[in-house]
Amino acid sequence: MIVDALVQAMDRREEVFQAIEDSEDVDEARLRVGQLLGVGELGSRFVLDLQAKSFTRGRRRTLAAHAGELRSKLSRGR
Repeated sequence: MIVDALVQAMDRREEVFQAIEDSEDVDEARLRVGQLLGVGELGSRFVLDLQAKSFTRGRRRTLAAHAGELRSKLSRGR
């Protein structure tokens, strides 16, 4: 769930940055990002904790591959 939230945030980075910029404080930013991405508080916390350098294409590919591996393991019952 967390890795998927991070990948989604990277795919929608402009909207995420705008939601953060429009927020009065961190709590509001967490709520707005969670609503934007359809994730819970934990997922939105991880998104807000991302450093800007993490929004590179290479990092997104790495996270997307990791998310796929996790989903595959979960579907196999591991």
